[in-house]
Amino acid sequence: MTKRLLLLVLLSMAAQAHVGNPDIYFEGNAGPYRLFVAVRPPTVIPGIAEIEVRSRTADVRELRVVPLPLSGAGVRFAPVADKLAVSPQDPQFFTGSVWLMAHGSWQIRISADGKQGTGTLAVPLPSIAHAVKKMDLGLGALLGGLGLFLVLGLVAMTRSGIREARLEPGAEASANDKRRAAIGTVIAVVVVAAVVWGGHAWWSSEAATFDARVYKPLLMSATLDSGGILALKMKEPGWMGAPRPGKFTRILFVRKMDDLVPDHNHLMHLYALREPGLDVVYHLHPDQVETGLFRLALPNMPAGTYKLYGDIVHANGFAETMVTSVELPAIAGRPLTGDDATGSAKPWTDAAKSSTFPLPDGYRMEWLQGNSIPHAKEASLFRFQLLAPDGSAPKDMAFYMGMLGHAAFVKTDGTAFAHIHPDGSASMAAVMMTGNPMDMPEMDKAGLPNEVNFPYGFPSPGHYRIIVQMKHGETVETGIFDADVT
Repeated sequence: MTKRLLLLVLLSMAAQAHVGNPDIYFEGNAGPYRLFVAVRPPTVIPGIAEIEVRSRTADVRELRVVPLPLSGAGVRFAPVADKLAVSPQDPQFFTGSVWLMAHGSWQIRISADGKQGTGTLAVPLPSIAHAVKKMDLGLGALLGGLGLFLVLGLVAMTRSGIREARLEPGAEASANDKRRAAIGTVIAVVVVAAVVWGGHAWWSSEAATFDARVYKPLLMSATLDSGGILALKMKEPGWMGAPRPGKFTRILFVRKMDDLVPDHNHLMHLYALREPGLDVVYHLHPDQVETGLFRLALPNMPAGTYKLYGDIVHANGFAETMVTSVELPAIAGRPLTGDDATGSAKPWTDAAKSSTFPLPDGYRMEWLQGNSIPHAKEASLFRFQLLAPDGSAPKDMAFYMGMLGHAAFVKTDGTAFAHIHPDGSASMAAVMMTGNPMDMPEMDKAGLPNEVNFPYGFPSPGHYRIIVQMKHGETVETGIFDADVT
């Protein structure tokens, strides 16, 4: 049982959207109010999602939250919104919780009210079961003892009732009474054993049904042909509603492989990181050639074992990250084109922690809080800027796939990976489904800003690599930073 539980937990960590990162971080505008939101989903469904909101605008009086499906008829039938509690120490910090009752793609809709009027902001999130909750050992022992007491008590009462119920006070049971009591005891044992067995079978069936609802990511395998073409094959492992022989399973949520939608104009964002040093990284975009199959002509790549993280988004807004590894020889491939990009650094085991990363063309990227000590589960804005060789802001800053930048936060032991945008950890496709206005910086006379912020929180202590990509002109720059999270 312990091994089974451990396997389920590892599967839930292995390749959910943002591997090992169950919490959702998002920043956006609720009308005139700037809100930074952290949602900590439950590990089981139904369950309670914890919500934290920091208002960057000082005159918010009240925040209310309500969970809604991301799409479909349920969006029009919102339950009564819950009011978030304001911190007595910080009037701009709000907390609360909501129930998530069903699996699928959901949103937390936040309504703000204050001196500047009202506004709404929706935060997309997946509502999925991540693990099986283990019963406390003490509670299990107590329930087992009570159950044994009830079983023995029922058998004992049956035996006594048959043997002594008709006796006069003080009379001794006859041999016939004792024989009838023995037969009744055997029958009682058989009946009670049948009831216990039936209860065990029912419990096992319910447990198996719940196990089927624990998130199982799409599987992905990678193969390389002689022409330097990487093939990525997706496979459904049988999650959520997959029929079992002889069993009726109520379908709660349907996942397909033929319903992918573009996110930043690509059906898949593929990060390839060379292990174990995470010293070489590629951000690539394979093409779908048929349902469940992607192909990619590889660029020039040094030999090594690469961990592959493939981000996809389904038509209902549900995002997933598939994970696999591939052993590559030195590839003499195509030049990087379009949105594809690469970067390199010293292996994380040899690199000195620095808030400045020099780039090959003389530019440099800076992590503006690189000297701070990050803490696990702490919602933060990670700020980075790109500087020209002379230390000035580049005059030709450009959007990289529609945004000021993209970032990947990778735990060096492989248990956590997150592809983050300036508005947070949700995919752009899901954000567009909520109806939020696109939160895009405006270009002034000096051009686009050379600074980008990423809302995020490290899921657990350990060593992380942060891969940040920003663009100027036609050049995508890749900065790589290290963080020791306490």
